[in-house]
Amino acid sequence: MSIRLAPSLLSADFSRLAEEVAEVEWGGAELLHLDIMDGHFVPNFTFGPPVVRAIASHSKIALDAHLMVTNPDDLIDDLIAAPVARIAVHVEVCNHLQRTLENIRAGGVEAGIAINPASALALIEDALPWTDFVLIMSVNPGFGGQDFIPETLDRISRLRQMAGKRPLDIAVDGGVCLENAASLANAGATTLIAGSAIFGVDDRASAITDLRLSATVGGVR
Repeated sequence: MSIRLAPSLLSADFSRLAEEVAEVEWGGAELLHLDIMDGHFVPNFTFGPPVVRAIASHSKIALDAHLMVTNPDDLIDDLIAAPVARIAVHVEVCNHLQRTLENIRAGGVEAGIAINPASALALIEDALPWTDFVLIMSVNPGFGGQDFIPETLDRISRLRQMAGKRPLDIAVDGGVCLENAASLANAGATTLIAGSAIFGVDDRASAITDLRLSATVGGVR
């Protein structure tokens, strides 16, 4: 699988979201990552379905929703209607993970599992048949601009082995930058979610291009 870049809107200027979306679209991003936080599962609160609908109306690229919320099932129908292309729910809060993943897929949306840095990969192994992608957190969720946790590389490699021949998309979120993009790709990541590494520089197109080159030329994939 080729490497995809997904700018994380959490690091964008919220006062000019339409312009920020247009800049990363023009820069060649394949996905737009949306961190939806409830102030309960994580300390911060960001936005909900009404803002996602507004973003969708200005975006030509697919929306990738990451639900950092205690009750993800309450938001799924509204996000499918927004529309988004992908929804990731946290294994730590889903009481009936298989049912939640099936409900997402039934809406014509890719279903993903997000997992925190200290949560065992074994928690998601039996759910992989109903999973289109796994989002490995390489920082603890809830805040942008954190330092990458290096042990994530081993977790990505072990998840890739766990998936076997299944064409599983492995996304990684947190501290992604030029310095680790190649290592992430070599470990088996296929979607790189980057916030400050893209929105923290003036030329978003160059930032996206440089990350992609680092991951594909610097890596072996």
